[in-house]
Amino acid sequence: MNQAESQTVLSAEEFTQRLRAVGEEGYHDKHPFHVLMHEGKLTKRQLQAWIENRFYYQAIIPKKDAAIMAKVDDPAVRRAWIQRIIDHDGTRAGEGGIHKWLVLAEAAGLHREDVENFRFVLPGARFAVDAYLTFVQSHSLLESVASSLTELFAPTLMSRRLPAFEEHYPWVQKEGLEYFRSRLIQAPRDVEYGLDYVLTHCTTREQQERAVAVLTLKCHILWSLLDAVYFAYVSPGWLPPLWGK
Repeated sequence: MNQAESQTVLSAEEFTQRLRAVGEEGYHDKHPFHVLMHEGKLTKRQLQAWIENRFYYQAIIPKKDAAIMAKVDDPAVRRAWIQRIIDHDGTRAGEGGIHKWLVLAEAAGLHREDVENFRFVLPGARFAVDAYLTFVQSHSLLESVASSLTELFAPTLMSRRLPAFEEHYPWVQKEGLEYFRSRLIQAPRDVEYGLDYVLTHCTTREQQERAVAVLTLKCHILWSLLDAVYFAYVSPGWLPPLWGK
């Protein structure tokens, strides 16, 4: 980008297109593991392994959102953002996205305690997720909010995942799919607010380009999580030494 381009602020429409292009090029719905999932080609253990490892990411989402809220001075923004924590933690035991993911785990034949304790979380998945939380904790509010915009692409993924599970993995009890159904409602609401925040507060071309770069980084993190699961359970199928012992 030359100096003139760097000084030209993108319109809201152009900026939104740049952000959406990140997902079109590199969101993890295109990862070979997700392709296998949606085509019904995963074995039972492969799908279970994804549920186990993805839970590590699910578990840090409220901590990530709490870290974002800690940076916010505007009470109105905190009131809006706190809904994300409620969505995942609920307001009492037995509610929220984390609980629904554990229901999914049990519906897929896994032991709840193993999933909750991260017993089978792969090192690569752990490092990727930890890197995301560290990024949010150590970067600006605007960058942190921009990193959440992978939600732009989540509704499309969820709309494919539900029928894929129902068609190809009937051994997963139907009550376990409630998490995916709830995200079809929550994700569009969340991304509407997050996108509006980024569009409003990225007032320079430099900030806009940084938001695009941060969203790209978040896509890479999600991709890396799937890399770990694919490497261990699909090809070449190398599990860590002493795994599960």
